[in-house]
Amino acid sequence: MNSAPDPCVFIVDDDEDIRTSLSRALRTRGYNTCVFDSAQAFLDGYEADQSGCLILDYGMPEMSGLELQKLLVVRGYSLPVIFITGHGGVPETVQAMKLGAIDFLEKPFRQEALIKQIDTALELDAQRRQGQDKARNARARFEKLTEREREIAGLFVSNPSSASSKDVARQLDISPRTVDHHRARILEKMRVNSVAELIDLSNTTKLFESPGKRA
Repeated sequence: MNSAPDPCVFIVDDDEDIRTSLSRALRTRGYNTCVFDSAQAFLDGYEADQSGCLILDYGMPEMSGLELQKLLVVRGYSLPVIFITGHGGVPETVQAMKLGAIDFLEKPFRQEALIKQIDTALELDAQRRQGQDKARNARARFEKLTEREREIAGLFVSNPSSASSKDVARQLDISPRTVDHHRARILEKMRVNSVAELIDLSNTTKLFESPGKRA
């Protein structure tokens, strides 16, 4: 099995000198880089499963950096964004940060400041993807539960204070022994050791939220 590619620092700027100098400086420091001369070029070349972060020029023609950021949000892409700009103002900064930008650096900026934000962005992206993988794997295991097992698991999660076999048996009008049997199967299939772990897994991966509500 091929390992996942290393994270990439995507650089989107219509200024060739900036693209070249940034890419060269980052590669010298050991980062992988991919450069694009416009927002549309980035959209055409980027795939949602590519990890990394995005260094994005704010003031580009045709599609601005902020417009690209908004489009990425709409499409559900979680790639962290670091804005660079030569004429940023407070309203632009506020808009970008509200949409989740890591930082808004005005040119000329110190390379050390950018490196610090890149490292922050790459760590954030790694954490997000780990969370997404955990949720995806948990959902796959959850789908293997029978309808009755999902019902009982839902009772465990929705009301932990009344999650004893007797409490659940009373609610479903079945025997506590039957609940014990189902609980053992639920824990085995979900690969957890206790109901407490099942509840924690459900809370972190939103197992019992409908697909439309999940982020």
